[in-house]
Amino acid sequence: MQRKRLFPSRASLVLVLCQVITALEVPLDLQDKLPQPPTITQQSPKNYIVDPRENIVIRCEAKGKPPPSFTWTRNGTHFDTEKDPLVTMKPNSGTLEINIMNGGKAETYEGEYQCTAKNDRGTAVSNVIFIRQSRSPLWTKEKIEPIVIQQGMPLVLPCKPPKGLPPPIIFWMDNFFQRLPQNGRISQGLNGDLYFSNVQPEDTRDFYICYARFNLTQTIHQKQPISLKVLTNSPVDNRPPTFLMPSGHTSNKTVLKDEVLLLECIAEGLPTPEIRWNKEGAELPSNRVFYENFNKTLKIIGVSEADAGRYRCTAQNNRGSIHHVTTVIVKAAPYWITKPENLVLSPGDDGTLICRAHGNPAPTITWLINGVAVELAPNDPSRVVDGDTVIFTRVHEQASAVFQCNASNIYGYVLANAFVNVLAERPRILSSQKVYQVIANRPALLHCKSFGSPVPNIEWFKGVQSSVLHGNDYTFHNNGTLEVPVAQKDSSGTYTCVARNKLGTDQKIIKLEVKDPTMIISQPEYRVVQRYGSASFQCKFKHDPTLAAEVMWLRNNSELPMDERYTFEKERLTIKNITEKDKGTYTCMANTTLDSASASAELNVVEPTQPPPVKTDRPDPPFDLELTDRLDRSVQLSWVPGDDNNSPITEFIIEYEDAIHQPGVWHVHSKVSGTQATATLTLSPFVNYSFRVIAVNEIGYSDHSESSERYMTKVAEPDTNPSGIRGLGSEPDNLVITWKPMKGFDSNGPGLQYKVSWRQKDVDEDWTSVTVANVSKYIVSGTPTFVPYEIKVQALNDLGYAPEPAVVIGHSGEDLPMAAPDNVEVEVINTTLAKVRWDPVLLMSVRGHLHGYRVYYWKAQNITNRNRRHIEKWMLPFNGNKTHGMLPGLQPNTNYFLNVRVVNGKGEGPSSKDKYFETPEGVPSVAFLHISHRTPDSLTLTWSPPAHPNGVLTQYTLKYQSINATHELSPPVEITILPNETSYILANLVQNTRYKFYFYAHTAVGPGSQSTQEAITAMDEDSFFATSTVMYTVHPTHFRAQPVIPLIKNITAAETSATVLWNFENVDAKLFVKYVELNKEDWKEETINGTRSIFVLKGLSPGTSYRVRVYSDDLTDLYSEETFQTGPAMASRQVDIATQGWFIGLMCAVALLILVLLIVCFIRRNKGGKYPVKEKEDAHADPEIQPMKEDDGTFGEYSDAEDHKPLKKGSRTPSDRTVKKEDSDDSLVDYGEGVNGQFNEDGSFIGQYSGKKEKEPVEGNESSEAPSPVNAMNSFV
Repeated sequence: MQRKRLFPSRASLVLVLCQVITALEVPLDLQDKLPQPPTITQQSPKNYIVDPRENIVIRCEAKGKPPPSFTWTRNGTHFDTEKDPLVTMKPNSGTLEINIMNGGKAETYEGEYQCTAKNDRGTAVSNVIFIRQSRSPLWTKEKIEPIVIQQGMPLVLPCKPPKGLPPPIIFWMDNFFQRLPQNGRISQGLNGDLYFSNVQPEDTRDFYICYARFNLTQTIHQKQPISLKVLTNSPVDNRPPTFLMPSGHTSNKTVLKDEVLLLECIAEGLPTPEIRWNKEGAELPSNRVFYENFNKTLKIIGVSEADAGRYRCTAQNNRGSIHHVTTVIVKAAPYWITKPENLVLSPGDDGTLICRAHGNPAPTITWLINGVAVELAPNDPSRVVDGDTVIFTRVHEQASAVFQCNASNIYGYVLANAFVNVLAERPRILSSQKVYQVIANRPALLHCKSFGSPVPNIEWFKGVQSSVLHGNDYTFHNNGTLEVPVAQKDSSGTYTCVARNKLGTDQKIIKLEVKDPTMIISQPEYRVVQRYGSASFQCKFKHDPTLAAEVMWLRNNSELPMDERYTFEKERLTIKNITEKDKGTYTCMANTTLDSASASAELNVVEPTQPPPVKTDRPDPPFDLELTDRLDRSVQLSWVPGDDNNSPITEFIIEYEDAIHQPGVWHVHSKVSGTQATATLTLSPFVNYSFRVIAVNEIGYSDHSESSERYMTKVAEPDTNPSGIRGLGSEPDNLVITWKPMKGFDSNGPGLQYKVSWRQKDVDEDWTSVTVANVSKYIVSGTPTFVPYEIKVQALNDLGYAPEPAVVIGHSGEDLPMAAPDNVEVEVINTTLAKVRWDPVLLMSVRGHLHGYRVYYWKAQNITNRNRRHIEKWMLPFNGNKTHGMLPGLQPNTNYFLNVRVVNGKGEGPSSKDKYFETPEGVPSVAFLHISHRTPDSLTLTWSPPAHPNGVLTQYTLKYQSINATHELSPPVEITILPNETSYILANLVQNTRYKFYFYAHTAVGPGSQSTQEAITAMDEDSFFATSTVMYTVHPTHFRAQPVIPLIKNITAAETSATVLWNFENVDAKLFVKYVELNKEDWKEETINGTRSIFVLKGLSPGTSYRVRVYSDDLTDLYSEETFQTGPAMASRQVDIATQGWFIGLMCAVALLILVLLIVCFIRRNKGGKYPVKEKEDAHADPEIQPMKEDDGTFGEYSDAEDHKPLKKGSRTPSDRTVKKEDSDDSLVDYGEGVNGQFNEDGSFIGQYSGKKEKEPVEGNESSEAPSPVNAMNSFV
């Protein structure tokens, strides 16, 4: 069994190859001359629905040699057309015409028809043509009760149209024959019923009429009207969706390949549900899928096997959702994979016919021979049928036949006719050319195309009665062509082509002529000519005397211009009055019908040694203008040129005036060459023309000529329509149609108007039109919100209309979006960056052009800003249908809210629910360090908390190093300080020594930006303070992607300048650096290139705090900001004045003098001797509130001289035994060592100049301590 199955397959393969080799190809010009079986060339469709009001024409055309005869079968039996007087067959054709117009009934002739075309070589058959009469039945009579329903309830108005042939088109109208408006809430189903997702009061109507239109019979039938009343006397509750169509949760749908798949889901609910479609496990084919009927119908065209699967439609409103799954099964009627083709064989040849088709289910292949089943056909040993293949072996001449291959399954069939034509034909030589001409030393091809069956053998002979040509001197091609590879003079002569097969011989004599080649024997020579001179080029050549030849000249490989300065004389080219334009390469080409030859030479133009003294000027104006050949759309204008004033006229400019539409205004009509004096001008209708001409040369323009006589053209319809057609709504319920008005010149006649037409796209079939005067706008009111309209504007005048205008798509007015984005999610990327996602809103709810989405975000209110009336919000726009975006520039350790809104051309829709998110802690910003007090062995350091802690401070870190005279640094010492401290006394230092300090704050994430200061301890009684350049290092924020904004990473501050460094990767952007003094708003801005990452701020004030921002031009609202402080003005550090001996001596003398003066003042002030502290307190009820005595300059005890405010007990000295500078500016505290010097009860003082770090307690009077005036000397050094 296995061998028997394999053998035919192998035999088929061998025979297929044989077919390729041996099958004959009949030339087109012989196909109508050779015997040929019939071939069906035209037939009616398989399913043929006829109009009962017209004659029935069943087409069947075929060709063959001899011409075929035709017969018909009807319902499987012979149909004798001659016995039926109403049936006629066209002459030389199989087409039937059944005369229904003369009393026949179309239904009498319904049935299956098949045509047969037959000649002596075979029989071809047509498809089975199923004739059916078109039917348009009426609705059955029924009594329809009025419908009364509560507002908000669902409703289905049944249509139940009659089953016509073909099925009717269903639509709903009112009693005024106006289409009922449909939308997402009200729509018509595929079955014709009208569905209401929820009824509303405006749905109340007495007439809901369903119409059925039968296109073939051009009839329209209507159902009895339905009356609907909507009640509003009960409250309406929202409800989740349920499906009105289809029923259940699942369903099946079978569709055929290449047809259209229609799936429908109609839901009810309140508010109106929205429908979404998707395919489980696959994407919908975007190029073949369409959403119709307000998204309720899914349409896929050109269905393929890949479209099978489960399709889910989801109905959703704010109360819930529901879905339905439809399983789509794709079947296929048979279709061709390999369609059998006609086969022409010679007797004794082999060949195959192959018929392969696919379908679902797989089709059955059936072979017929001349319209008869192969089993019933006469036996032929040269023919074997093997499934989808018919194998022919050593066919004989009587084996010609027409084979029919039928592939069928339950969904249909395909039928193909393919003939096998066995021909026995003597050879025929088909080539007609008798003489071939070639150039010597080139190949010559002599063609001998032939046909014969069997295929003839081709032989070539040269001369008369010579032997057969062969050998290396010739090449013989398979198509019979003889090639002489290198033709020589002795190759000329007569050649005979002979075609032979077993049935006969044919021959043809061909003449070959070998010609001499064309050659240039005298080439043109290089020329150098002065401007305005002349030059000649000579080109001599020789050619075969039997060939015609001509000479053509080129300049720079292009044809010479039409210029009278160029003259030709036999083989010579002469150029006169040469200018710079004539410079270039001139080529002489000698051409014959067989070949060509060329040679070139250069022409160079130089300035003349003595240019002629010629005076040039702009030309005189033309004159004697005349109009002739006056036609409706053209006229000929002629003129006489004026004097060119020694500069040739290069062109004429023709202008016209329109006395009707723009009198007094001249327009350029056209320009012509300066050698012309006439021009044919194209005209427009309904214009009163007048013309004038201006001459132009190299000097300039002439004055314009006198005006010609006037010529009024006849009126005509407009040639064009207005441009700039647009359709945009200004309100949600209108459509504003605008256009650019036509100029009067284009009106072509009086009474210019515009016909404005519009119709709703994919809804309306008929146009609504209005004719308006010469305006540029028309407003259509009462339109649905944001629906597409087809618009056209046509011009017309009193004579008629312009050509049909193009259709433009516009939209009615937009309204604010109805829905807010759902499922807003926030993903915090790092301390300053977050990613937000959301679900897109349904396009139906946008109600306009989708511009994009806007994300609003703001800081959550806390105790400090809860009472603010205005909360600062930021907004980031995202264009298009994006569903995610990045929020950069956030503040670490901050609580935020955000929401998302959709935006259309009208504005923003409602916001989504506020989404809360938090940014994690970051590192703090710089904590600026200050040196507030210094002594020979200590320094008091103060600071303010970081402006941006970016989290909870955990500690401060202070590092310091001493610097020796050679600027070497000692090992650093590190101190950890609690986060609630704002000052620190660094003791046990070396006097007159410079120290460098590094200070930064910490959060749980890590250390923040560093503040650096330098200071010098006092030298004995001296104090010296200096600061150095301060560097603020900004810790960069690391992104997972490149930063979207420039991020400051480092600021180095000097006395009057600061260097800012940042990270940013977008080299195409433009960057801006803005800076301002702290607590001021007069920002200064610098613009720099995006390729830079560093910038120096100059002209700053010493010792001043600044804010600096860096941002790019593509995100101007987002920036990176940091603060810094410049260093104070300082003396040159090259010579330390505090270490100079003369300066130390001078300062000591001044200090001693001040000390003596203070002692004298103190003694004079206390004339009464010693006053115990207790007595002072008795004499003054509250000695702490005594102010400074301004009249004698003496000091009141325990006073604050600046603001005269009493100090609370114990408040003058903090717990760390230091005095803050801001507590007093003018009191003695500022001049002394704080608590280091104390008064005794008798008015004298204790404590020494050097002072002590800690104060000895004063028994019973700790709150009465006061600063010593003696140490005020330190402030004068």
